[in-house]
Amino acid sequence: MTAISPTTQRPLLLANLICLASMVVWAAGLPAADLILPHMPPVALTAGRATLAALVLLPLWWLVEGRRAVLRANWLAGAWIGFVTLGLASFFIVIALRYNDAVTVAIVTAVMPVIGILLECIADKRPFTRSLAVGLVLSVGGGLIAVSGAGGRVDFGVGILAALASTLCYTWGSRETVRALPGLTPLGRSSVTIAGCAAVALVAAVGDGLIRGQWPDWQAIGPAEFAGLAVFGIGSLAISQLLWIIVVGRLGIGAASMHSNATPFYTMVIVFLLGGAWNWWQTLGAAIVVLGALIAQGLLIRESR
Repeated sequence: MTAISPTTQRPLLLANLICLASMVVWAAGLPAADLILPHMPPVALTAGRATLAALVLLPLWWLVEGRRAVLRANWLAGAWIGFVTLGLASFFIVIALRYNDAVTVAIVTAVMPVIGILLECIADKRPFTRSLAVGLVLSVGGGLIAVSGAGGRVDFGVGILAALASTLCYTWGSRETVRALPGLTPLGRSSVTIAGCAAVALVAAVGDGLIRGQWPDWQAIGPAEFAGLAVFGIGSLAISQLLWIIVVGRLGIGAASMHSNATPFYTMVIVFLLGGAWNWWQTLGAAIVVLGALIAQGLLIRESR
């Protein structure tokens, strides 16, 4: 029997805490997005969100790592990965939020661990161990408990399909960000992909406006709506993505994505702090999800040689 040493456990536990923080910040963006959604078409909102995030991360990257690191980055690869990971994923999540409430959209991300683990097993030849199987079952089971606790209905219409497409794009792109940009730090990886996404999304937003007349309703956007956009872009994208890429580099996309199933609980906590009701079913579901993530990493179940 083999066990993970305390020296190895501490970095793993820290990575899990960072992942939890990433999920909490991301979840905060879903209720905030409701403030701006009625006033911006999906493509424009995707562009605005990514642009705000890039305006925060790029100067920070320049200050921390210097001009040389920024100029030598593979911007072409970053733009492509950012377009899929954040551009398409954000576009689809905006579509999903137009048809479903924030909690229901968060629930759909329960498929993310399945997609992540399949990617690792097929592309990276990761063995499907007992710990991984138990962790995956607990993660999905916890997500299903959160489904029942949230009271959300999973109707397979446009909104749910869009949420599934968003999850697929984001899961693939998160793994690709780490794999295809090995010479960059997590800050560099996050900055180049978000900036690349912003550039592509801005062109698409202008084209959408010129061709279809889909422009933001600027007269309806006041301080509250702009604050919602700021939380959705700077918090739920810039900060959350930076923390997320740190974790994917340390844990892999499979284990990291298991934490996404606790997002309905974090969303519920934020709604509770804003005056909503506490839900113990979602609390139980989140606890099971976190337990599954720890087991999948071999922190609680030992594997035989």
